[in-house]
Amino acid sequence: MTGYGVLAEVYEWLISDAKLPPAEFVASFDDVLDLLPSNAQVLDCSCGTGQLAVGLAGRGMQVVATDASEGMVRRTAELAEEFGASVRTVRASWEELPDHFQDNTFDMVFCVGNSLHHAAGATGRNAALESMSRILRPGGRLVLTSRTWELVRARGSRLDIWDRLVRRNGRDAVVIYRWEIAPHWEDEHHIEIAIAQIDATGPVLVRSELLSCWPYRYEELEVELHQVGLRTELSTFDLEAENYMVVASKV
Repeated sequence: MTGYGVLAEVYEWLISDAKLPPAEFVASFDDVLDLLPSNAQVLDCSCGTGQLAVGLAGRGMQVVATDASEGMVRRTAELAEEFGASVRTVRASWEELPDHFQDNTFDMVFCVGNSLHHAAGATGRNAALESMSRILRPGGRLVLTSRTWELVRARGSRLDIWDRLVRRNGRDAVVIYRWEIAPHWEDEHHIEIAIAQIDATGPVLVRSELLSCWPYRYEELEVELHQVGLRTELSTFDLEAENYMVVASKV
């Protein structure tokens, strides 16, 4: 996984108003959380700025939060301190997870926020999913959310400018996505994300980052999950929907 050194500082502008409070973020996963035992051991392995991890800890779970970005891990630790939540934070890429955690450790692993596309192609995705599967206990579940990349690629290279100002920390910003869609699915694609903060006195501060990504078809993901010993229990995939969730259990 690459990037998020710059965006870690302003990532809250990319989170919807409804999911910015940790309690609201975790509430969006209530259906899958009902599957967990009390005092479950849970890993958020693409923790971002920590809204999900802190929300999980607020539910009484034993939570570990990891991310490949040092900045994201730091911000997660800061959010946990702000809310008085017990969250262990570790900087680790997906491939490094078995170096930090024993096999069969977690009851549930979350990989949400459309993170998996940052794994480098089919080889990188398989390595990431294999690591997640290893550290799940038998019967444990992986919860993964993704963009519908079939739609993203169909729209081609483009510039998306959000049609509203987003207000965070007393500042307004415009969010811009620039998509570079490569000719073939297996090629490296790019997304540049820019957050233009508008000061009341006139100046505009722009923070942007160019991110590499490797999109995948839903049917490819299903096969790759099966290859690492995970069986799909639930899928909300719909070719006409922007995003979907998959819940897969370890056989």
